[in-house]
Amino acid sequence: MAATLGPSGWWQRWRQRLSARNGSRMLLLLLLMGSGQGPRQVGAGQTFEYLKREHSLSKPYQGVGTGSSSLWNLMGNAMVMTQYIRLTPDMQSKQGALWNRVPCFLRDWELQVHFKIHGQGKKNLHGDGLAIWYTKDRMQPGPVFGNMDKFVGLGVFVDTYPNEEKQQERVFPYISAMVNNGSLSYDHERDGRPTELGGCTAIVRNLHYDTFLVIRYVKRHLTIMMDIDGKHEWRDCIEVPGVRLPRGYYFGTSSITGDLSDNHDVISLKLFELTVERTPEEEKLHRDVFLPSVDNMKLPEVTAPLPPLSGLALFLIVFFSLVFSVFAIVIGIILYNKWQEQSRKRFY
Repeated sequence: MAATLGPSGWWQRWRQRLSARNGSRMLLLLLLMGSGQGPRQVGAGQTFEYLKREHSLSKPYQGVGTGSSSLWNLMGNAMVMTQYIRLTPDMQSKQGALWNRVPCFLRDWELQVHFKIHGQGKKNLHGDGLAIWYTKDRMQPGPVFGNMDKFVGLGVFVDTYPNEEKQQERVFPYISAMVNNGSLSYDHERDGRPTELGGCTAIVRNLHYDTFLVIRYVKRHLTIMMDIDGKHEWRDCIEVPGVRLPRGYYFGTSSITGDLSDNHDVISLKLFELTVERTPEEEKLHRDVFLPSVDNMKLPEVTAPLPPLSGLALFLIVFFSLVFSVFAIVIGIILYNKWQEQSRKRFY
């Protein structure tokens, strides 16, 4: 009889399979949260270190709340349950979010998301999905899966409802990704197609086993994979080279419902720091950036707003405007009087 794997053994076997799929001999070891252990060397030139509590979240969800002392903040209709954090219930017109309060300054990282989407709605009568964020701004409610439009950073969307009626080649639920510098709007009517980096079908609703998503950012290479088949194996979804993300942004997740609804639950968010060797040439190429971008993808430039005028500058503008107006009036009166004098002389 086969021995039953505990939680740590299950995750270890899962990451071993991930390594085998990528052709690597590395053993990716998942350390338990708060274990206090240092980084583990798991392969030539690469170190995986499980981060401390500031960027990761798991049961029993300590440090989650609305106060300034919490590491994770709830927003909207999001609420903490014993086994999960519910972003939105299976009710119409709800939205909720969960945001990390600590900015992430890691250069290379991997975020694993354990989530569950379920509800009473039948085929195409459920919505709208959830999003995972790495963005400059946090706690900004809006129309894009519960977050602000024209965000700055990375958004990964698990979209469960097709808004574009004419499309037939895309099967929903669907995972897609978008990098934004603050100039682009997410096109709901077309399910984000004009701005997406790529995507894949992901049948994730009402499953009786765990569903996972991993977002990996290494050497400006963005990879998104999923484990949604109950096999504890990663499946490729999106792979995009040349993605430039600044450091110091925030991780978060959000969801929204409209006329259609679902339960959108997050069970855990686990972030790994990936320390990767770089050649001197790569070090030059991989310098810090200050605005998100994607190589070979033209993003509209963001026009910086004009700085507000100081009190002195505003006073001078008003003062000289009044002086010019008075001067113009005086000149006008003088010219009018001369014209009247000439008219009287011609009359006599």
